[in-house]
Amino acid sequence: MCEGRDQGTVVFPDAPVKFFITADVRTRAERRYRDLVERGINTTLNRQIAELNERDKRDSEREDGPLREPPDAIHIDTTHLTPDEVLNRLEKEIRKWLTARI
Repeated sequence: MCEGRDQGTVVFPDAPVKFFITADVRTRAERRYRDLVERGINTTLNRQIAELNERDKRDSEREDGPLREPPDAIHIDTTHLTPDEVLNRLEKEIRKWLTARI
């Protein structure tokens, strides 16, 4: 498995299974904020929201490998999911794909 904002559109455009994993910006910022605070990094939630909005804008507008959802990707919104739930969903989708190939 690879992750990155251009994996399904630039790096592996012909991959048989692609996931586009999202969460709303506030949830992503809260997760990032908790991670940074746990590591002793001083920040604020508002700063994380601003940085994520800026990164999303920059990545969506760049010329080389812009952030965009591949049309054949499985979209998974993780806003209300735990890490285990996300992993279970990924596994379910891969198993479904494997079963269809048998």
